[in-house]
Amino acid sequence: MPGSLKDAAALAALFEALIVVLDLKVVGQPQWHVFPEPGGITGLTLLAESHLGIHTFPEHGFAALNVYCCRERQRPDFEALLARHLGATSCVVRELKRGVTA
Repeated sequence: MPGSLKDAAALAALFEALIVVLDLKVVGQPQWHVFPEPGGITGLTLLAESHLGIHTFPEHGFAALNVYCCRERQRPDFEALLARHLGATSCVVRELKRGVTA
């Protein structure tokens, strides 16, 4: 997994899979910043619905993926997507409802 956390193409493929599965609309071009060794990658894709973001830390075998969406969607199988694209062996998903509550 640490190798895939330094692989911009693998991260772009993960974003593409999420875009397809969640039927998201991309606005503009994805942005990727590759940090010098031993660093990882930060990626951001602006969406009509909000944005996708990822920060990878290959030196710790860790990635933080943020999927922000302004309307309800069926929850994708994050565990399978991260295993397939990044070789993840564990995945913790925290789901937070968006919006204002009165």
